[in-house]
Amino acid sequence: MNHLAHVFLAPDSPEARVGSILGDFARGVDLAKLPELVQAGVRHHRAVDGFTDQHPEVLASKACFSRERRRFAGVALDILYDHYLLRHWQRFSHADRDTFVHNIYGELRNYEHLMPASMVKVTRRMVGHDWFGAYEDFESIGYALDRVAGRIRFPNQFSGIIDEIRANDVELEARFLSFFPDLQTFAGDI
Repeated sequence: MNHLAHVFLAPDSPEARVGSILGDFARGVDLAKLPELVQAGVRHHRAVDGFTDQHPEVLASKACFSRERRRFAGVALDILYDHYLLRHWQRFSHADRDTFVHNIYGELRNYEHLMPASMVKVTRRMVGHDWFGAYEDFESIGYALDRVAGRIRFPNQFSGIIDEIRANDVELEARFLSFFPDLQTFAGDI
């Protein structure tokens, strides 16, 4: 899952939500030195990723991608799932979406002292460029995925993966809508 889904599913505290994003930046971080709620957020992140990676609908979604791009399908789905979550927000939450996103951005600013420098750099860009708002737009998803492709340090076919997403959007969205309620239940039980 990507950042929006992680904070959406995280335990209900600012520290746990920060920890739910910190899960992507934890390499080299001494988690034992962080508050327990942040550690709980990191553990939650890892459990959510593990559940997601094994879910039959996610595995079937990865199979929608060409052999050349399947290696990167998980990365593409992570960002795409944030798009689908935004698109279908009212199915999964009674909270106002824009208020939720605004509050998350505030928490990220207020809890920078708990983050490693690499995470501070990313979350400042996230907030400054309203990544969550941008994920509502399909073209922005393509742009974000191409930026990820540009950071891969070896020759790859990842760039342009939005074309395969577009071609399979109906199936990918249906599989997300089948998968995400299972993930919500799992995340709530952790």
